[in-house]
Formats: sequence, structure tokens, C-alpha cells
Amino acid sequence: MLELKVNGLKKFMDATLVLENVTFEAFDGERVGIVGVNGSGKSTILKIIAGLELMNYYPGYPQTTSYGYDEGLINIIPNGATTAYLEQMPEYPGQYKVIDILNLAFEEIDKIEKQMREIEEQMKVLEGTDLEKALNRYSNLVQNYEVKGGYERKEKLSKVCTGLKFNDHFLNKEFDILSGGEKTTVILGKLLIHSPEILLLDEPTNHLDMESIEWLESYLKSYKGIVLLVSHDRYFLDHVATKIVEVEDKQSVSYKGDYSSFVTQKEENIRIQYEQFRQQQKKITAMENTVKDLRDWAMRADNNKFFRRAASIQKRLEKIERLENPKTERKNMRLSFNDVERSGKEVIKATNLSKKYGDKEIFHNAEVMIHYGERVGLIGPNGSGKTTFLKMLLGEEQPDAGEITLGASVNVAYLPQKITFPNEERMLIEVFREDISILEGKAREYLAKFMFYKSSVYKKVKFLSGGERIRLKLAMLLYQDINLLILDEPTNHLDIESIETLEEALEDFKGTIFFISHDRYFINKMCDRVIAVENHALKSYLGNYDFYKAELEKIPMLKKENKPIPFVKPEPKTKNQAQNKTINEAKLLEKIDLLEKEINELDISMSAEQIDYEELQNLYTRKVELSEELDVAMDLWLSSKE
Repeated sequence: MLELKVNGLKKFMDATLVLENVTFEAFDGERVGIVGVNGSGKSTILKIIAGLELMNYYPGYPQTTSYGYDEGLINIIPNGATTAYLEQMPEYPGQYKVIDILNLAFEEIDKIEKQMREIEEQMKVLEGTDLEKALNRYSNLVQNYEVKGGYERKEKLSKVCTGLKFNDHFLNKEFDILSGGEKTTVILGKLLIHSPEILLLDEPTNHLDMESIEWLESYLKSYKGIVLLVSHDRYFLDHVATKIVEVEDKQSVSYKGDYSSFVTQKEENIRIQYEQFRQQQKKITAMENTVKDLRDWAMRADNNKFFRRAASIQKRLEKIERLENPKTERKNMRLSFNDVERSGKEVIKATNLSKKYGDKEIFHNAEVMIHYGERVGLIGPNGSGKTTFLKMLLGEEQPDAGEITLGASVNVAYLPQKITFPNEERMLIEVFREDISILEGKAREYLAKFMFYKSSVYKKVKFLSGGERIRLKLAMLLYQDINLLILDEPTNHLDIESIETLEEALEDFKGTIFFISHDRYFINKMCDRVIAVENHALKSYLGNYDFYKAELEKIPMLKKENKPIPFVKPEPKTKNQAQNKTINEAKLLEKIDLLEKEINELDISMSAEQIDYEELQNLYTRKVELSEELDVAMDLWLSSKE
């Protein structure tokens, strides 16, 4: 049985204590989510397990140790179990293509296959005992080849390429020219194909669209081995994790279940800890008062017996192991919004919007209307046109046809996905005050609401982390009088606590919020409408992400391409034609009933827990075909009624 045990991990980085007491265990089939604030050491834990971050033990450890040296042990059973870590910035030879990188997952299989071919050549000329020995070696290699998945090579490659949307054009691209996000996704694909016994994933959903994330969730649920993943995607953790390990104040606590279960358990633990702390404080106060009274009586009555009793109780007091008051609130952004002038009812309006890049059509006669006070999330696959829509809205690009406009009295604030500042050498407080007339003391007081305390306001902007950059940009935006907030992937680079604080703050915003996000948990909490980019158009769903998913399951799967349904103009009807029309209508209704029944049966089959990927893909393909047939049949039946 596969086991991973991390016991008492203590880690220093350049004389700074990063981890003090991290202990947890994972067994075959478990998927462990590691959560904590940015900089808490989550990625360091994965790197130590992967062997990429070495432990600096004191000579003679564990029998002897010394301050400043690492401590703790990691045990993996069996000893030869394979581990693999999702690299964030991988490097490979310049001539490598994407397909070459993916094929590196089969290095071990390729070596075995090479040995098999060599023995096959040798066996052509060998005889007697030499042939028998060669046959035994060949038999062992074949068995090993099968165990390592050699016969499933094409299936594994195809499965991952389909799930992560690697088409032939992408597979033949040079790896070096890919963006950082694309490179990380390729390495994720390589890891999934390799299928190590212990899979270590650091923010695996960062560069995936929703469809790919949902495929990854399904893939990991049936993963044979142990999965350890660091993620701030709460929806992903809810769907994948079977255990949560929280790293807080350099120590770890384990919780059974998914992310939502962890939140509930932690709140209950804090409640119990606080009640224990309160009871202990009550007992300590009573004992201290008793000591004081006994000493007072001893002084007044000149009675040593009271002194001795007071001393005895004082000793008991000193021996009590004091409980700490549990932290119910951590430092977080304390945002507030100014009351501003209300905009007109129509805030964002797009009519007959069309846009192409060369031969690639992004939008065709797309229309949308967003009203004052709405919270709207724009979703769609990577490359579907979300960013293009945002650029046209902000005036950075122009549509080929149609128009997109902002309504009357709309004051916009925009939080981009990649945040930069004109002069990164300047201090944080200087950048904030650059275009604002505000005294330094008032500026520091305001910035404290965004978790910039004391000397941190004098930090150079170039040294700010991703989360700190978002907080500074938000501070600058929210100081203005705004009634439309446009956010592009606002939860990227933020830890879960900061995301939850942002959600709470945005709930108090009185204006309109329009955002792009692949954070489904964030969409669920913030949205009262989802707009999906579908078939070069913008389709509205009056609810959050879960509502959108439920609606998709109710209606036929959206077709990948718009195919016009052939329409034949009806001729004037004769008596016989009228009879034939009635017969045809009956046949069409019968066909529609059969198609709907078969689609419903496919839905039931696709929802089965034990279904494998290949069967699911076949069922899905069949459902798309039947849905197209149903659309044609419905249109023919409706036209026959006219």
C-alpha cells in the first residue's frame, strides 16, 4: 500500500524559519489540498517531498540537532515510489516541440522498448541455454513494459491532449516560443501522462479555462496514487480534495473532507478552543483572587496557615499550561466605498457587435445589456473573445461592426489582470499619492485598510508581490468616485483569505460590477448573472455559475459550429398533401420523442461515477449528433405547423 508520511517538518531558508512543525499523512487514492496564506510555505512542502528542496540537517540528526538546522522526516512506502512536481518555469532544449515534451513522459517505456528490440534481434541467432536466458529477460521486459503502461501509450497521450485542448497545430509548436502559462500547461500534461505514484501539483488550474479545469477534476478523481495539490481555487478543492492540510503560523493542521468541510470544521475547532480558553481564564482569575484574599487574611490575622495555603495555590497556578486565545480574525483588507453619483439605468450596451482577427471570427452580431447595480461575470473558453470584449469596452480596440458603449454618468474603474506602474523604482506611498491630493498621514491611514502597515508603505513598488500589487491598485481605484467596477481575473495571485476579503468588500459596493474570472467559487458568490461567450455571441444566464451549469444540463449541448438548417418553402396544399402533412407531423413527433428519450438515457449514462474517459467521450459525441438531429426535427415539425 502506498503511503506518504511527513513528520515534524522544520525548514530554514537563509536563516529564516519558514516551517516549524508540519505533520500529515496521505495514503493511496487520497487527494490532499494544501492551503494557507501566500508565503506560508505551501510550495516549499511540495518541493521538499519532490527532492527539489534539500533538507539541511545538523550532523548526526536525528540523534542530535541545533538551532538553524532543518528537522523532520519524510517517509514514502514503498521506497521506490515515483514522485513528480509541476514545475512553474521549466527549461528544455530550444529545438523541442510540444509533442517532444509530452513524449518525455514515456522515457522509461522507450528504454524498455529499446531493450526489447535488441533482445529480439539477438534471439534470431541464439540457441540452447543462451536462447532460454534471453527469453526470460524478454519476458521480464514485456511484463515491465505492460506494468508501465507501454500498450496504453497512444490512449494516454490522446486522453490528455483532448482534455487540455492540445490540437495538432499546438503540438507542433516550438516549446520555447510558448507563453509562461502555455508552458506550465504542457508540463501539467506531461505529468498526467507520466502518472507518478505521488503527483505534486502547485496551482494546476492557473492557466486553464473552465472546461479544462473540469476535465482535470474528473481526471484527478480517478487518479491511482496520491495527489498533493496547492491551490487557491476553492471550487476545485471542493470537487477534488479528500483531505485539507492548512499551513498557518508555520504549523499544519489536517482536516478530513473537501474545502467547505474544512471551513466548517475549523470554525467549530476555534469555537471549542475559545470555550476552553474562556473556562481556563475563569479558573485562573478565581485562583488569583483566592491567593490575594488568603494573603490579605494572613496579614490581618498574622496566621502562617493562610500564607502556606496561598503559596500552595500559587504553585498550582504556575504549573498550569496556559491556553492561547484562538485567533478568530486575521489581518485583512478593511475596504469601504464612498457614496457616489448613480449612473443611468443602462451601464454597458453592445448592439450588433462583430469582430474578426484575419479569418478567425470572434463575435458576430453579438448583443448584450447590463443595468445599474448588476453583478455580471463574463465566461468562456480561452480564446473565445472575453479579453477582446473587454478591450473594445475600454476603447483599446474597435469593433469591425456594431457598437459597444457605456451609459450616462458612468464612472469606470478598471483592475487589469497584469498590474504594472509607470515608475517601479518609487515607493508605494509615492505611487499612491502621485495623482491624489492627500497628506502623507492620511494616505498611510487609508493604505492601512489595504494591509499596508507602518514601514511597508515605504517599500519600492518593484519588490511588491502579485497580491500586494492588486491591493495597491485597488487602493488607488477605490479612492476615486466610481459606479462601475471592471475586473479582469481579480482573484489571480491572491490567497484564499484575501479573496474572501475582496468578496466581502465587493458585496458592499453600491454600483455595477462587471468581471472576467475562471474562479467558479468567486462567480458563485458575486454573480447575479452570467454571460457566456457561445458561438460568437453573448448569452445571458440569470443566476450564478451553478445555475449556468444546471441550465446547460437541461438543454441540448451547444454545437461547436453553427450550421444553418435547410428550409424548403412549402407549396400550396391540396387535400392529399394535407393528409400527408398530418402523417408527416405524426412521424416527426414520434422521431422527436425517440431522440429526446435517447438523449435522456445518454445523460444518465454520462453521470455514472465509474465511467472511463474513452466511453464518456463516445457518449458525448453521440449526444452532440442526436442533439443536432433533434434540432432539425423540431424545426421541421414547427415549420409544418405554419
